[in-house]
Amino acid sequence: LACAAPASADPSSLPQPLKPVAKLDTQRYLGDWNQIAAIPQPFNLICARDTMANYQLIDPTNIRVENTCTTWTNQENRIVGNARVNDKVTGAQLHVSFPGVPTQESKDGPTNYVVTYIADDYSWAFVGSPERTSAFVLSREPAVSTDQWKQIRKVAEDRGYNACLLLTSPTTGGSNEIRPLCTV
Repeated sequence: LACAAPASADPSSLPQPLKPVAKLDTQRYLGDWNQIAAIPQPFNLICARDTMANYQLIDPTNIRVENTCTTWTNQENRIVGNARVNDKVTGAQLHVSFPGVPTQESKDGPTNYVVTYIADDYSWAFVGSPERTSAFVLSREPAVSTDQWKQIRKVAEDRGYNACLLLTSPTTGGSNEIRPLCTV
């Protein structure tokens, strides 16, 4: 783990949990998002390109999550889960669960999805886990400009991430290569 510390480390020197945005407008956050970069996770290694998430409101505390991608064998991969809001103040800390995914099967649980940055126009977001073992850069569009990539890298680093651990995600109409965010 990138953020692991020796057992003897002073607890005050450990990184603070990832901070959420001050207030997430859930209605504006709903809809389709393209994954344009991420720290690879065991459950999404099957995805070769066009990784997308669709969020739809179920009720004030639950959001339907549908993730899709194209696999390395050119097949569609799809999973439907639930995101439960754990933080009523910001609305930006959730527990995301998926049936059949170890440690994520229960709809109730600790926060594992923190919206730590959202563009003013809700065109892109940076999401991670409280302990920074996961990160996802989501964009409404499949392509972003060079200046936007620089901003994304700065946000990742400002949030305590090593930008070299995030890899770009190929998207139709966007980047077609996988490379560390620190080189973009």
